[in-house]
Amino acid sequence: MDTLDKTDRRILEVLQENARLNTKEIAHRIGLSVTPTYERLKKIEKMGVIRNYVTLLHPEKIGKTLMAFCSVTLQLHSQPLLKKFEAAIGRMEEVMECYHVAGTFDYMLKVVVDDMRSYQQFLTNKLAAIENIAQVHSSFVMTEIKHTTAFGLV
Repeated sequence: MDTLDKTDRRILEVLQENARLNTKEIAHRIGLSVTPTYERLKKIEKMGVIRNYVTLLHPEKIGKTLMAFCSVTLQLHSQPLLKKFEAAIGRMEEVMECYHVAGTFDYMLKVVVDDMRSYQQFLTNKLAAIENIAQVHSSFVMTEIKHTTAFGLV
């Protein structure tokens, strides 16, 4: 498999700052002409390094003012029950991220909702409705100190 060189990494850094840039703008920022930049970008995409191009929204500007991290412990850990839990979580729009973790809990969820009432409804009507949950511990975000989606590449 191909590896990423310094120029490829610079292309990725520029795209992480602004994915709306066209090839000409990327080329200008990295000091390369358009054709080699385009070819490198297509190679990077073909390698699967770029998962997707997205627009990041400011949660509060769209009414999502409450963020919680839920630590979930399951009662049983059979493969079918794990898959069933994961499928149910995948269908919940309030769950922005879900990780199967090692340690005290089985899963860590990042949940974003409008307010505390919305969270209570989510917890009662959706999360608690999933069979096999033993415990849920919620931690609420008071202040976001750092949030980034960009990986350091240099």
